[in-house]
Amino acid sequence: ESKNVATMEPVRKTTLPELSWEDIDEAGAYVEVGSGDLYRIPQEALIRGSSPMIRKESTGASRFVRLSRNPFITTLQARLLCAEHNVEPNF
Repeated sequence: ESKNVATMEPVRKTTLPELSWEDIDEAGAYVEVGSGDLYRIPQEALIRGSSPMIRKESTGASRFVRLSRNPFITTLQARLLCAEHNVEPNF
């Protein structure tokens, strides 16, 4: 008698792009890997010389993962994506 066994391990089909602060050039929702902080960066924030402008200064090298190209992704969706990709959210 043969038995079929289904695995319960999640299958991750995609990886999230990892970037430095200076490399963020697209609108989206980003999580800082070390702190778990969520940054929502709309397209308007990326236009040079326009307001609002986002500036981050730090002595350490921050790494970010882009959760979504949509900066207005729901918090629940963002938290779920973090969980799927082993990033501890702090939001």
